[in-house]
Amino acid sequence: MRWFASCFALTAALPAFAQEAKVSFYKDVRPILQQNCQGCHQPAKAQGGYVMTEHAAMLKAGDSSKPGVVPGKPAESYLLHEIHVKDGKAEMPKNGAPLTANQYAVLEKWIAQGAIDDTPASAQTKEIDAEHPPTYPAPPVITSLAFDPKGKILAVTGYHEVLLYGADDSKLQARLIGLSERVQSIAFSPDGSLLAVAGGNPGRFGEIQIWDVEKRKLKVSAPVTFDTVYGLSWNPEGTLVAVGCSDNTVRAIDPKTGKQVLQMGTHSDWVLGTVFSQDGLNLASVGRDMSMKLTEVTTQRFVDNVTSITPGGLKGGLMALDRRPLKTKTMAKVPADAPNIGNRVYDELLAAGSDGVPRLYKMHREVKREIGDDSNKLKQFEGMPGRISTVKFDADGARFAAASSLDGKGEVAVYDAVAGKKLKCEAVAGPAFAVAWAPDGKTLASGGFDGKVWLHDPATGKLLKEFVVQPK
Repeated sequence: MRWFASCFALTAALPAFAQEAKVSFYKDVRPILQQNCQGCHQPAKAQGGYVMTEHAAMLKAGDSSKPGVVPGKPAESYLLHEIHVKDGKAEMPKNGAPLTANQYAVLEKWIAQGAIDDTPASAQTKEIDAEHPPTYPAPPVITSLAFDPKGKILAVTGYHEVLLYGADDSKLQARLIGLSERVQSIAFSPDGSLLAVAGGNPGRFGEIQIWDVEKRKLKVSAPVTFDTVYGLSWNPEGTLVAVGCSDNTVRAIDPKTGKQVLQMGTHSDWVLGTVFSQDGLNLASVGRDMSMKLTEVTTQRFVDNVTSITPGGLKGGLMALDRRPLKTKTMAKVPADAPNIGNRVYDELLAAGSDGVPRLYKMHREVKREIGDDSNKLKQFEGMPGRISTVKFDADGARFAAASSLDGKGEVAVYDAVAGKKLKCEAVAGPAFAVAWAPDGKTLASGGFDGKVWLHDPATGKLLKEFVVQPK
């Protein structure tokens, strides 16, 4: 009893916060900041002059001249003032939903307990931003490539960044460095003024970045789920950006605000590719669940399975997707009993994946579904070795290119979309993951595991030039 009384007296003498469980910056606080704050408060986009990607930076003052975090003094910490919810509203996050009462309590308690940084040494990484760009002991794996609509810039994925090269001289022009360690997919807006980037930090957060190409400035950083995101695409008007997610959803944001405006969750595995219809009314997606699905954009409703839903109809997951550019917008002959009946523009979709076989489909079903049918399939092309990571049509829709990989080797090929003839590009030395057409259709860029960009003549398959992505 004396021992019990002594312990009780000791506990009672401790300050109130010491009797509570310690709030961990690394485990508890950091995830809240990543999902709600770091998009606007990072080195590439320090809104209000305040950065929240590093513990030390959070203790400093922004443009308000008031320190964001004062250890042990919640009342003097300007961060809490900005995220405090009153009448259902808060100053921050800007254009986003206020933090929950529980999230606010976690931050308040962490500050009251001394705002300690308990990030493990093994998780501490070197600061990476425009002033401290990533260094490359070896060339990065190239996961995506994109020419701007004018054919002046070739964008290439790197580590923590997208690198902009001159399309004519292959000289590095700019490095767009953001939060995401891994960059999975990039695409220029239809008018070329913006570059969208999809990626994230595996197992921590996904992110969509929107960059002003001319100013080389980050306009939007939108957090998306808790893992990297894939298969980015723009709608024809340049007003939506869609991605596939590892939580089996398809999502789209407004590129001006970063606000999510669409979510579809009918896939049963990771979604790896997206593309909008010509009229922007529908969004197609492919994933590891061996299916291509169609979503109605305005209602966010699942419309149909474009591919066969019969088990074994497709062998392996789908990773690559593109819409064929068609010169005329003819109307699809939609059956009367089809879901969400209405006027629909006829579209064709190209998909490929684990079995290495590109297949062309009609976007909209024109006959009544029968069990076991694959009536939307128009054509199946000659296969490639291993899995196909990317398929891309040229501007006319007459040809498409694809990249594949198997057992440390790769292949880049150009297909005649009508005749089906396959032309293999020469001198592709390793696994290939990305392709991009120059707007004039006279150059095909590709890249992959070894960090090389190959520039081929798509009419002959001859290698025109190659360069290594390894900025000094």
